[in-house]
Parts: sequence; C-alpha cells; structure tokens
Amino acid sequence: MIEFFKTIIYEPLYNLLMVIIELIPGGDVGVAVVVITLLVRFLLFPLSKKSIITQRRIKEHQDELNQLKEQYKDDQHQMAQKMMEFYREKEIKPFSSFLLILIQIPIIISLFFIFRETNLPEIQYDLLYDFIQEPSQTSMIFLGLVDISARSMGLAILAGAASFIHMQLSMPTPKKVENPGFKDDFARSMNMQMKYVFPIIIAGVAYSLSAVVALYLLTSNLFTLGQEIFVKRRLKDADSKSSNSKS
Repeated sequence: MIEFFKTIIYEPLYNLLMVIIELIPGGDVGVAVVVITLLVRFLLFPLSKKSIITQRRIKEHQDELNQLKEQYKDDQHQMAQKMMEFYREKEIKPFSSFLLILIQIPIIISLFFIFRETNLPEIQYDLLYDFIQEPSQTSMIFLGLVDISARSMGLAILAGAASFIHMQLSMPTPKKVENPGFKDDFARSMNMQMKYVFPIIIAGVAYSLSAVVALYLLTSNLFTLGQEIFVKRRLKDADSKSSNSKS
C-alpha cells in the first residue's frame, strides 16, 4: 500500500514540484506549491461545481427535507431510505463535498512528507525521473518573507481566516423554531461548530504540520471562495434568463 501511494502520488508530485520550481524565476518553492494547489483545484473543478450545486439544491429543498425528517422521525432506517430517494429524484449528490475533501488528503500528506523527508532544497535523485531536469536554483523563502520549510503562525492564521469566511458564505444559519427539540438544538450546535470551531481546527492543523500545508490550505480556500462566487453568479444568471424566457 505504501509503495502504491509512493508510486502513484508521492513521486509524481515530487517531480511536478521540481518542474515548476525550474520554471519559476528564483526557484521560489512556495510559489511552486501555490501553482500545484491551483492545478489540483482546477482539475477538481467539475467535482467542486457539483458540490456547490448540491449545497444550493439542498438549501432550496430544505423545507421538504425537514418535513421528511419530521414524518419519519420514529423510524431512522425508513427516514434514511426516503431521503436517499428524495436526493435521487432531485438529482442531489450529498456526498460530493466529502469526496472533494477525500481526494485532496493524499496530496496534502504527500506535500507534507516531501518537505519533511527530502530535505529540500536538496534534490533526491532517486525520486527524480530520468526526463526531469534538476532545478538550477531553489528558494525556501516564500516571496522573500516566509520560510515554508518551518512552521508559520501567519500562514496558519490566514488559512483559518479563509476557512472562516468560506464557512460564513456557504453554510446557511438554521431557522429558529418556537419549541426546539433535541435535533433542532443539535443541528444548530453543529452549524455553530462548523462555522466557528472548524476554522480554528484548520489553523491549528496548518500550524502544527508545516508552512507548506498552511500555504496549500490557504490557497485552496481562497480558490474555493472565488469559485463559489463565480458558480453561484452563473447559476443566478441562468435562473434569471430562464424566468425571463418563461415570462
């Protein structure tokens, strides 16, 4: 399993990093990480778009989902079955967001181990493919400001802040109910934790691992923010055109 991970993800990512470092003036490794992050997010754009559309459709049908939950609250198995049928009927893919995160985990782990195990800026020739040229120069100081081979509190805080802004924009606040039950309180509590606690966890993980992980998370979150604004605006324009054509 480890050899498979090394062959399929770790070594290709290391060689891609070497190629990008060579192309960047000054061999700024931090900029190379930003470029890799953007490449990954562009490749995952179709899946990210599905995730955004899923969030939008769930929000649109939230009242119907709440009715289903209330109707089958005494039979959890039937509730799950009815909800899956509802998702299929409305073409909602509830696990798209989870899959998006799952795909990125091996990439983040690989970047972490590349910077921890390969002693950059030294070149590990046993990992370098024969057709890949060794970078003529490498700099571990991102934009001349941050040493990404060490921890960075500044990048970690920025990664957490970007995650916080994303959560505020993407997660709707649960509607208040007159006599909230346990499920209502639990849903509100989970919403608050995702909005306020999760960004703190992101910042903590980003700082505890390395600046390169913080830089990946920061770039990824900023890309996601821009992507959500872009996709939601396109969807809004499409809805507007559709309503105008009907009228």
